Amino acid sequence: APESRPSLQWLFWVAAGLVVALGVWFVESDSPLYRLVFRLGTDHEYLKDTLRQAGWLGPVIFVGIQALQVVLAPIPGELTGFLGGFVFGEALGFVYSTVGLTLGSILAFAVGRWLGAPMVRRLVSPHVWDRMGFLVKAEGAVLCFLIFLIPGFPKDIACYLFGLSPIPFGVFAVLMTLGRIPGTWALSAQGARTATGDYLQVALITALVVAAGLPLYYFRHRLLAWFHRARASCLGIRFSQGSCWTAATSAT
Repeated sequence: APESRPSLQWLFWVAAGLVVALGVWFVESDSPLYRLVFRLGTDHEYLKDTLRQAGWLGPVIFVGIQALQVVLAPIPGELTGFLGGFVFGEALGFVYSTVGLTLGSILAFAVGRWLGAPMVRRLVSPHVWDRMGFLVKAEGAVLCFLIFLIPGFPKDIACYLFGLSPIPFGVFAVLMTLGRIPGTWALSAQGARTATGDYLQVALITALVVAAGLPLYYFRHRLLAWFHRARASCLGIRFSQGSCWTAATSAT
C-alpha cells in the first residue's frame, strides 16, 4: 500500500547502510577471508577449482552472484555470464545464469513496485530516467521482450522501471527471461569454449553475436524513441486496440 512505502524506504536505507559499512570493514580488515575473496576475483583458474570443489554450494554461490549483479547494476553482467560457462560448462552455466538473472530481475522489479518512484529515481541517473522513464507507463508485452533482447539497453535499470509500470508481474517475469536467453547463452558458450581452449569456436560465436546484435545495438536509440512516440500516440487516441496500434505504427 502507498502509506507503507515510507517505512519500507527507511528499512531499505538502513539495510543499505549496514551493507556498505560491512563492506568497508571487510576491505579494510585485510583478513584471510578478504584475501581469499580477492584471489577468487582475480585468479580465474583458482575460482574455477574452488567452485567445483565446493560441491552443491558452487552453483548456489554463482546464482547468488548473478542475482546481485542485476540488483547492483555496476557489476558487469557480461563478466559473470562468461564466468558461468567457464566454470560449469555451456549447459549448466546457461541454466545457473538464467536462474540468477531471473531472481535478480524479479528482486529489482519488486523494489520498484513496492518502494515506488522516489526510491527508483535515487537509483537511476537523471540521463537514464529522461531517456527510459517512459517505461514506467509501459504495459506492452512486445516492448518488454525487446528491451531485454536488444543489446545496449541498461536491462538492470529497466527491471526497476518496469516495476513502476502497469505490466503484470507474471508477464514481466516470463518475457524478461525469454528476452535474456540469447545473450545468456552466447556468454555461457563463450566461457565454456574458452575454458576448453577452443578459441576458434569462441571467435565464431562472437562473430555470430556481433552480426546479429550490431544492427540492433546501432539502432537502439531510434527504437527507444519509436516506442516512446508510439506510447504517446496511444495515450492521445481513445479508439480500439487495433486503431491504437495503427496510430502507433504511423508514428515512425
